[in-house]
Amino acid sequence: MDEDNGGHMGPETPHAVNLTKAETRPVTRAAGAPVAEADIRASDADRDRIAEILREALAEGRLDPEEHAERIDTVYRAKTMGELEHVVRDLPAAGGGRTRPDPEAYTSGPGAPPADQSLVAIFSASVRKGRWQVPARINAVAVFGTVEIDLTEAVFPQQQVQINVTSIFGSVDIRVPENITVRSSGSGVLGSFEVTTNEAPDGDAPQVLVNGYAVLGSVDARPKRGAWVRDLRGRLREGHRELRHQLRDEHRERHQRMREERQEWHERLRAERRERRDRFRKGLDD
Repeated sequence: MDEDNGGHMGPETPHAVNLTKAETRPVTRAAGAPVAEADIRASDADRDRIAEILREALAEGRLDPEEHAERIDTVYRAKTMGELEHVVRDLPAAGGGRTRPDPEAYTSGPGAPPADQSLVAIFSASVRKGRWQVPARINAVAVFGTVEIDLTEAVFPQQQVQINVTSIFGSVDIRVPENITVRSSGSGVLGSFEVTTNEAPDGDAPQVLVNGYAVLGSVDARPKRGAWVRDLRGRLREGHRELRHQLRDEHRERHQRMREERQEWHERLRAERRERRDRFRKGLDD
């Protein structure tokens, strides 16, 4: 009873408003609002830095091979920075700021050195061979897979090349020319890590450093018989020259086709004019 209303029932009390939906309704981000760091899309360079943290954790015994393999698989499937941070949240290096994107760490474009490359084989195979420009750093990860890196026909824009290898129940095969310097700082954990080191007589020859770990897997790096790096700069200039010649030949062919098409069009136009003229004269004669 409501005493203020003389014991009579007052007007029907409205039901309480349910705010649950309003409280849980997602808030739409305004256009132009900054994106949370965890939602930033991850780049290949970010994934490579996380993979390096995991490799160090494996070497220090913080992760066993099975955990390392699971996290590596997660790293190369991750889409955002938040997913990468989650992989290394319980490792010392996770708070060191190494997972943040560094826009100046990797450059590309005309005149810039080749960007770092990653070859990942998880229950699969990954191959890099033929004529290509070798970057300063190559990351090779083989988890129940095979990675093949062939440098025998490659061009070395810089002298120092570092190949970081992680092989877990997989294999990584590296082939290099006979006249370059090859060094190694890797090791095998219940696996095989075999690198045929070599010191090139030419001090300006490319130098390849192979480091990493083989856990119940294999890493093999050795010179390929008969494969030599000769004039590296000359080979690079030759490649550019061949490209210029190819472009010039295509331009000439395109120009020749256009000229032939114009000539054919003019001949067809002249033939139509002659035909109209002949019909007109025939009409006058009739």
